[in-house]
Amino acid sequence: MLNRTTKPRRILVAIDGSACSMSAADYAISIAYKNNAQLIALNVSFSQLEYASSHHLLGFVTPTAMKARTEAERAEANQWFDVIKDKISKKDINNIIRLKTDFILTAMSIPHAIIDYAEANNIDLIVVGTRGRSGLKRVLLGSIASGVVTYSSCPVLVTK
Repeated sequence: MLNRTTKPRRILVAIDGSACSMSAADYAISIAYKNNAQLIALNVSFSQLEYASSHHLLGFVTPTAMKARTEAERAEANQWFDVIKDKISKKDINNIIRLKTDFILTAMSIPHAIIDYAEANNIDLIVVGTRGRSGLKRVLLGSIASGVVTYSSCPVLVTK
């Protein structure tokens, strides 16, 4: 676990394409650069179709439709990852940052998927934006950021 004197070696930034998540990526890039750390950009997509499939409730949804939706979401995430790669290439002329990108389609809650990923990959620091793309707003903190802060076992940096 990270403490005040330990430098983060593996930093996870949750990306959903929103301005807040891209701002979080900027912070994560700076921290990774200063600490010679690996940066993992993660996009997690909740899928009711995945839930329905896992519970045999597909009804009118075909496997082809599920696959097409997943491919479209992965392509959208790859566009955001490309933006992050471009930001890194402009800042990191010495190639210090090691970037990994990952896309997860899950039937569980997005905060729990982020936390599970962080635990499985020995993440030292999670960076998230205050609000994502959903239209729902909380008074102080978005629901994804709030869930990650509440349940994460590693430090979480929340950015605006």
